[in-house]
Amino acid sequence: MAAEPYCFCAIQRTLAPLAAIQSRSMHPLLILLIGTLVVVASIVWLRIGAFFGLMLSAFVVSFLAPGELTEKIPRALEELGNTAGKISLIIACAAVVGKCMTDSGAADRIVRSFLKLFGETRTPIALMTSGFVLSVPVFFDTVFYLLVPLARSLHRRTKQNYLLYILAIASGAAITHTLVPPTPGPLAMAENLNFDVGIMIIMGTIVAVPCSVVTLFYAHWAQQRFEIPMRPISGDEEFKENAPEVDEARLPSFFESVLPIVLPVLLIAANTIVTTLAKSAEQSAAITQIVKVTGVLGHASLALVLSACVALLLYVKYRAPSRSEIQNSIETALMSAGVIILITAAGGAFGAMLKEAQVGPVIENLFSGNQTATGITLLLIAWVTASLLKISQGSGTVAMITASSIVASMIDPSTLEIHPVYLATAIGSGSLCVSWMNDSGFWIVARMSGLTEVETLKTWTISLIILSIVGLIVTIVLATLLPMPIEPPAPI
Repeated sequence: MAAEPYCFCAIQRTLAPLAAIQSRSMHPLLILLIGTLVVVASIVWLRIGAFFGLMLSAFVVSFLAPGELTEKIPRALEELGNTAGKISLIIACAAVVGKCMTDSGAADRIVRSFLKLFGETRTPIALMTSGFVLSVPVFFDTVFYLLVPLARSLHRRTKQNYLLYILAIASGAAITHTLVPPTPGPLAMAENLNFDVGIMIIMGTIVAVPCSVVTLFYAHWAQQRFEIPMRPISGDEEFKENAPEVDEARLPSFFESVLPIVLPVLLIAANTIVTTLAKSAEQSAAITQIVKVTGVLGHASLALVLSACVALLLYVKYRAPSRSEIQNSIETALMSAGVIILITAAGGAFGAMLKEAQVGPVIENLFSGNQTATGITLLLIAWVTASLLKISQGSGTVAMITASSIVASMIDPSTLEIHPVYLATAIGSGSLCVSWMNDSGFWIVARMSGLTEVETLKTWTISLIILSIVGLIVTIVLATLLPMPIEPPAPI
């Protein structure tokens, strides 16, 4: 009987420090600093990965934030599930689309079509456009793997412009991977900042185009400035590079090839446009019915499901795979998507816990002022936050998820004088800034192209810095000329 009181006393002594911390009110900015440091230290120092780093930070922030002690862990887990439920199907379908487009030859057809359209003299434009388009549903590393052998083959034929080809491919792929859903970063930003995915597609593309054009000029300059030869690369990529080209008759048509990309973009954008127009028009029965139809077909989840079905049908039509091959392709795509889903969901939990810590009102008070200054200031804060996160831990996706969570905790959409999509494009632009040795994309570009580390820093890293700065400038210009503030909902 004496052991029971002793046991309870031991538990009480163990929990006493936690209760003491809980009883104190920690400043929200200190909580934000601690949470951010936990994310960076977990990824860079402890090497436990982005998912565990973000969840550990979510738990830490939740524990330091106000609330009942017994609710600290459950509320973080609840937000993890809420975010995963919203984005898991979209990301999974995007992964399937990318895999099926590669396996069916649709991606190959798109590249060949752009090369024919622009001609050999405008090959860099064709390669950048191919990377730009393919990276909408396909992850950056996959697009680069797919197009680098083509760049090497073109260099063998022309004996020139190897660096130009590499930078054109990588820059075009990087900008849409960062700004245009359904790739995970832009999708997470739209979710965290609570605005329509269709707006992210439209404005992300608008910002991405001038970024690509400016970077292509830099790529031409870098080709003249740096004498970098095409070096042999080892491994499977070299084997694929020397493999015979697939007969054009076995490839899908261009229309079929771009359909998995264009279909969800059109459906989601149509829903966004119709819904926006309906708000400013009289609510007739016809408009109401149209909004209902586009609301179903243009929902991001259904649009991506339809896109995945189209891509899968192309794979079956042009490659006639067995059922086991189809299963293996889909499972491979879903395995890569699973990691991204977990990371994105953990980022959502982290952001929700920052809101619980009341970080937003404190930062809003710090930067309160006239409306124009506040809007531009928020854009700069968003860009700098994402840039620092990218530089410190390497992953652009993690930088986008974390920065958008932090910025979301700072804003009140009902009083925000610019549309939150501009915050997303500023964050996405910042997440491109400075790719170096802690970034997996840095090593993908270096190893697959045969560049040395120093050459990659001089060329690829500078390209991303230019993309980042131009993206911020374009965002500021658009936010100034076309702020598109979200109107608060009408009282019921």
